[in-house]
This record gives sequence, structure tokens and C-alpha cells, in this order.
Amino acid sequence: MTGQATGEAGSQIEYYARALRAPRISDAFRRLGDQARDAGWSHEEYLAAVLSKEVSEREASGAALRIKAARFPGHKTLEDFNFDHQPSADRNLIAHLGTSVFLTEGKNIVLLGPPGTGKTHLAVGIGIKAAKAGHRVLFDTATGWVARLQEAHSRGKLPAELARLRRYSLLIVDEVGYIPFDQDAANLFFQLVSSRYEHASLIMTSNLPFARWGDVFSDLTIASAMIDRIVHHADVINLKGTSYRLKSHAPVSTEAH
Repeated sequence: MTGQATGEAGSQIEYYARALRAPRISDAFRRLGDQARDAGWSHEEYLAAVLSKEVSEREASGAALRIKAARFPGHKTLEDFNFDHQPSADRNLIAHLGTSVFLTEGKNIVLLGPPGTGKTHLAVGIGIKAAKAGHRVLFDTATGWVARLQEAHSRGKLPAELARLRRYSLLIVDEVGYIPFDQDAANLFFQLVSSRYEHASLIMTSNLPFARWGDVFSDLTIASAMIDRIVHHADVINLKGTSYRLKSHAPVSTEAH
């Protein structure tokens, strides 16, 4: 192929890449073309390599946008979780939840345990895996979710807000139980749980066992009905032990041994 022909073909490819809004093709086709000629690739192998570059980088970019949109409180990954400090966490179960299969089944995850035992870390880590797998995720504390629902209710838009939230594959509700809710707030929270029952997934973290959720929601009946819907299709993980944060900041003894 002459240099002029190559240049014309290159210009055409750049035009098609712009038309398809696939900028990585413009970046990759020449470099991969040299590699293909040197390695003797077939036309099909070269085309597959160029398209693979576009798709993989587009997926990575989309995942980054979904992670940012989720409003996680930090970038905590499952790979960074300290299982040695938290032996009560089932590694195999956590790894399975990291595949995001539970989202296709509309299942929930409930993480229970004292403060500092890794509940939020696991919730965020599973959420990040879900975002990377193509799912829309949204994170907030329990009080944050109630504030959102109260604002929608005050505008007469609560049904529309609940419907909009159902378009998210996963909602993460952190810190259930840290601050008790009055009757109105408890009713709103119950509506959030009910709207997602058998439709879309929740991850919830709480420092309190289910037996004490009646104290949080000001009503044993509401608490019981909510727990029933949450755990009907759920993995409940009980984390034990002392706070990892306190342990990591424990003073170092200077006494001689």
C-alpha cells in the first residue's frame, strides 16, 4: 500500500471515528496497525484489537463516572479490606457479592456490627464493584435518605422520587440506628424499603441488631414490617470485634520488656 493510500485511509478512519464518537479508535489504529503488520495479524484480528481498545476504555470511563455519581464517602475497595482484623466476614460470600449477581436477583445485603468493624468499607467496596459492572449506584446515610424523601414529600413529589430511585440498581443506606427517627421519618423510610421490595437492591449497615430497630423507627410494627421486607431476599452479615480505627490508633507502649 502506498503512503498516499495509507494517508487517505487514515483520514477516513479518523472521520469515521469522529462520526461514531469513538475517539480511542483514532488514537489506536495507527499504533495497532504497525503491531499488526509486524506480527502478521489477520484483518479480523486487527479490527478486533482496535474495537477492543475503544470498548475497554469506554467501559472504564463509564465506570469512573458511575462511581463518582454514586457519592461514596471514599474509595474503599474489597481488595483493601482487612479480613485478618475481621475474621467473622466470610471471604467467599464477600467475593460472591462482589460479582454483583445479587443485583440481578433483587437481593439485599445487611451488614450488622459495632462501629469500626468494617461495615461501611464492605458496603462501599461492593458498591464500587457494582458500578464497575455497569450498575447505577447511590450512597447516603439513613438520615440523608430521610432528608431526601422529606424534601420530595414537601413538594408533593414523593411517588415520583421513589420511582426515580427504582431506576438505580443499588441504593446503599449507611448508619441505620445512629440517630432515631420520629414517626413521620420512619414512615418515609418504610416507603423507600417497600418501593424496592423484590424490584431493586439495598445494602444497609447498622450498629444495632434487628431486635433494637423498633427503638430506631419509633414503632415496633413499622420496624417488623420493614425488617420482613429487607431480609426476605437478603444476605445478613454479622461483623464482630473491636473498632479497627481505635486499634490502628492505639498508643504504643514504651515500657521495657
